[in-house]
Amino acid sequence: MSRPYPPHDLATFSDLEMMDRFVPAPDLRSWIRMTFLNEDSKLYNPDHAHLRDAALGILWTNCDNSRNMRAVVGQAELMPPMAMGKWQKARAEQQIADWFDGMPDFLLTFSAPAAAGMDDPSFCALVEHELYHCAQKLDDYGMPKFKQDGTPSFAIRGHDVEEFVGVVARYGAEAAGVSAMVDAAQRAPMIGRASIDGACGTCLRAVA
Repeated sequence: MSRPYPPHDLATFSDLEMMDRFVPAPDLRSWIRMTFLNEDSKLYNPDHAHLRDAALGILWTNCDNSRNMRAVVGQAELMPPMAMGKWQKARAEQQIADWFDGMPDFLLTFSAPAAAGMDDPSFCALVEHELYHCAQKLDDYGMPKFKQDGTPSFAIRGHDVEEFVGVVARYGAEAAGVSAMVDAAQRAPMIGRASIDGACGTCLRAVA
């Protein structure tokens, strides 16, 4: 299944008067399931196995966003939405449920302009970054936690590593607490560009 691209009108800035929009992306949701959650896929990742039966809501947006002086191009949220007034929360829940024929477990939003300009490996990395945020809670013994009905109890997971390059450069990976990330970066990637190409079908057109 080829990688879906965002709608052209969301992915370009040709109309500067265009309102900020959010558009459901059912084709992207299907691609995510087939690419990363399907055991027969070359890019299947068992780290996401708890999401196999999860309800995922996926959106494209043209809304510009930045945080801490960095552009935000993807976001994962636990549903239903929280931390807002009663009417705002009810309105948001109605909108999300209307988009996806019910309330999803997680809502993933991707920047259409950013995604349209990414090569396949970069886009796959972005999608998996957001999937890694979609976690299953752990109990007091570190085991996966489930609800009374037997379904996974979900949560948003933080980053494994958050540190400044300058701190690592000055004090080293061990002192900065990023040794595991550095070790992983020094090994050959588990998924090479050829594998990405085979799964997405649009990569490496300009690469000899």
